[in-house]
Amino acid sequence: MEKNVFEQMAKRYDTDDRKESAKVIIEEVRKELQNSKSKSLLDYGSGTGLVSLELTDLVDSVLLVDAAKQMLDVADAKITQSGITNAKVLYSDFTKETPELQADIIFMSLVLLHIPDTEKILNELYKLLNVGGKLIIVDFDKNDKASHPKVHSGFIHDDLKNKLTEAGFKSTEIKTFYHGKQIFMKQDASMFISSSIK
Repeated sequence: MEKNVFEQMAKRYDTDDRKESAKVIIEEVRKELQNSKSKSLLDYGSGTGLVSLELTDLVDSVLLVDAAKQMLDVADAKITQSGITNAKVLYSDFTKETPELQADIIFMSLVLLHIPDTEKILNELYKLLNVGGKLIIVDFDKNDKASHPKVHSGFIHDDLKNKLTEAGFKSTEIKTFYHGKQIFMKQDASMFISSSIK
């Protein structure tokens, strides 16, 4: 079995750069979560909870899901230390097996680029959403300078929109919201937010 690189990174994952990126993402996602007080949020590929633990005040519950156990250990410690009562963690890899779960909102921040089979994961997430639920994806716009054999070099809006439609989503809105220096594999890049309704 291939070693999960995120396991080794867990303890030192929350760098200043990542915290800065997280702040930008949090600000954008908070706008998407207005009027979600009664909703459940599932953060897929949550890592240490850098983003979703800053959103717990906007939703009823947050489930942090990650395939790296040590990332979740860090997230769990944060939940305990902060006294957050409506968040918990789940160790799971939906690319291998999807547990029986339902959520009103599924959120993925800079995760899709790490998943080889985009269509498969979008189909799995679609199944987990309640009817009328929302899938929020934050990721990088297509950037040919950012190249790695195990990572997508970002996404073209129309391509992603088509994949979401094929997965069954009724409507998708995508917009670029941030341009940053050296934020994607040491390259200048832009991030988009996509919001799709089941």
